Amino acid sequence: MGQCIICGTSVDGVVCRSHQEDVAFRFTGSRPDQLTAGRFYEGTVDGFADFGVFVDIGDSVTGLLHRSELDRRLESLDWDEGDTVYVQVTGVQDNGNIDLSWSIRQSSREFRGEAIDSPEGDYLPGKEEEPAPEHEPEPRSEPEPEPESRDDGGSELSTNGGTATVESESATPEPIETGPPARVTVEALEESIGERVSIEGRVVDIRQTGGPTIFEVRDESGVAECAAFKEAGVRAYPDIEGGDLIRLTGEVERRRGGIQVETESLKPLAEADADAVVTRLDDALEAEAHPGEVEPLAEDPALAGLTDAIADAAGEIRRAVIESRPIVLRHTATADGYVAGVAIERAVLPLIREQHDRDDAQYHYFDRQPLEGEDYDMGGATSDVTRMLDNHERHDEKLPLVVLVDTGSTAESRDGIELLDVYDVSRLVIDADSGFETADLVEGVVPDEDSVTTTVLAANVACGVNDVREEISHLPAVSYWEEAPEAYTDLAREAGYDTDTTRELREAVALEAYYQSYEDKRELIADLLFAGDEEVRSLASHVSEQFRAKLDDELDAVRPHVAIREESDVTVAVLDTDAFTHRFDFPPTALLLDALFRDLRAEYERLVVVGLDEADLQIRSTEAFDVREFGKRVTERVPEGGVLTAGVRRGRLSFLIGEREAVREAAIEEAASLAA
Repeated sequence: MGQCIICGTSVDGVVCRSHQEDVAFRFTGSRPDQLTAGRFYEGTVDGFADFGVFVDIGDSVTGLLHRSELDRRLESLDWDEGDTVYVQVTGVQDNGNIDLSWSIRQSSREFRGEAIDSPEGDYLPGKEEEPAPEHEPEPRSEPEPEPESRDDGGSELSTNGGTATVESESATPEPIETGPPARVTVEALEESIGERVSIEGRVVDIRQTGGPTIFEVRDESGVAECAAFKEAGVRAYPDIEGGDLIRLTGEVERRRGGIQVETESLKPLAEADADAVVTRLDDALEAEAHPGEVEPLAEDPALAGLTDAIADAAGEIRRAVIESRPIVLRHTATADGYVAGVAIERAVLPLIREQHDRDDAQYHYFDRQPLEGEDYDMGGATSDVTRMLDNHERHDEKLPLVVLVDTGSTAESRDGIELLDVYDVSRLVIDADSGFETADLVEGVVPDEDSVTTTVLAANVACGVNDVREEISHLPAVSYWEEAPEAYTDLAREAGYDTDTTRELREAVALEAYYQSYEDKRELIADLLFAGDEEVRSLASHVSEQFRAKLDDELDAVRPHVAIREESDVTVAVLDTDAFTHRFDFPPTALLLDALFRDLRAEYERLVVVGLDEADLQIRSTEAFDVREFGKRVTERVPEGGVLTAGVRRGRLSFLIGEREAVREAAIEEAASLAA
């Protein structure tokens, strides 16, 4: 019976069932059926095909990593034949074929431990079984104590996380300096090489290597990597957890071009000392994270009252990166939602890469995903909370900052945000939908009037997060379906994006947003929005042509079925989208009604467009329109209709199918009345 190298629980082998996926295994077997499904293995790139990559697992078996399992395009993989890579074995078929899955961790240091998977059982590197001696050795008169930390002198044991020192029989240990060493800051460690020091701070990460345990400790000046050795592959100081406030004593050494503290002792801080450390950390963190006043991308009166909110939002995002907290960004699956989310993403990813040396940090600490609907409802929140609790339990990951972009400001998102509040999850809203009905639950950047796009707000926040002003200056112009303000078209033109190009980018993103709407499409969207001028024109034009062809074909198909009525000096255009559109194909109903409304508005001065589906309807109006008041009036006229305000942002009501005709007539008349 042994101990799990991650959590220390008793196991047969080296790792418990809960932490199988936290360890990188090296395979020494000779048959596929000796592999363990679900584990991550070190492999070697054997070759490429149109459909994926062949990876050798050990010396004797080869599996296929299919291109559908990658989180990026096959052509963008920075792999060559012979490269060491890490993949997950998802299954072994009866014919011996090995199914592989992509691993965002592509370095042994990014796993929490390493082990050998052999047909005889699992063991740690350097712990191969030796033949039993012919004669039992004489028992030692006195058992040697197991060291908790390193002693000066002795022989070195090389590991992938640092060098640990173990006492040899012939070496005479040098006396360790007595007395408490001076406290130094992390930024001063460079000047303290070879000296014993004490640092105080918060443990922000712990990982177990095949040798020492690596503790990352943050103080008011930075993060230090500290190696503590008990026994090869055995967790040192198992009572210390991520987030603990500690005092660590050790010798400063240079390892692999970096600075590392070889730990002699590590203890939790007493309450008074802990309070002082927290104050130092908070003060330093606030000074480092908050950008101060953020200069807007362009002069825009709509942003006049939002300067403080923009700076505070940027500071909250920067703080999450500095604290190594994951950022979960959720946005609508629309052109504005995608472009706004990408503006934040473009600013955050370089900061994450600067903060962490692990290759997959930008995927591990930043997750941008579109929502299935337009609100952050219980479905989206439950998915996020389930994932974050699992990561917290299995990987000791901090709770994230949830950033809601182009959503979250209306009451329909209240239930989802309240679920985050139960777990004390930090959250932030960036949304152009005015009103801010959730302001009591979440901080955010929300205007008083519907006068800008969410991308305008997000792009300005991004400029406070990082110096990406020139890189993203064209994005606000991309986000306007109708004529963009001159200040933003000028910005785009100066960046090399004329009006036709920004239109093509908008249409291309809108088309791609529809397909696999639950995916972030990070590489594809980046290629559309940030490739060179000629590449932008070529790729965006190609996708935009498809967008325009599909939308125009659908508009041509539905126009003969649009019923025009005059109600209270208002023209009401009614389209039965259930009967007269190609359902489950592009364009989606919301985008189609937007386009129909823009076309008809050229003919009618005061217009309401009603799109009627099987059990819901959507409204577009030239006049200011209170959707909740609209729903209230329809309910009063059809009390048995089960009318609900299902989407304030899209002017959407839902109702019972059996009352469809009664709701239809009431909705047309009340919509015209409100518009009048």
